[in-house]
Amino acid sequence: MGLFKKDKDDQMARLMPQTDAIKDQASAVAAANVATAGGTIVQEGPDFDPIAGVSIELFVEVSKGLADYNYDQSKAPEIAASKGISGENWQAAIDGWNERTQRNPAVGQRINALYTGRA
Repeated sequence: MGLFKKDKDDQMARLMPQTDAIKDQASAVAAANVATAGGTIVQEGPDFDPIAGVSIELFVEVSKGLADYNYDQSKAPEIAASKGISGENWQAAIDGWNERTQRNPAVGQRINALYTGRA
């Protein structure tokens, strides 16, 4: 065995435990953020609580309604109002759900599942 091959094998042997530890940590974080039942994401924790009275389901419903307007974002307040959501509450919901989606991947997964009808 050549000198460089042995060095490479030694480096790989040292990295494997680190790689396994990273995978274990990622799995633990994912399990903490997302509970599954039969393959669907279950809402859990305060990140799934309504924002300004707008539940995650209602947020997605309004967002999906934009398809009727060629995804013209300026129509979102009108769609929200048709569902009883004030302009102020709709803006708070947009800001809040976007922030939660960036901070907690499980929120984004749930929104995606609801939007695509896989929830």
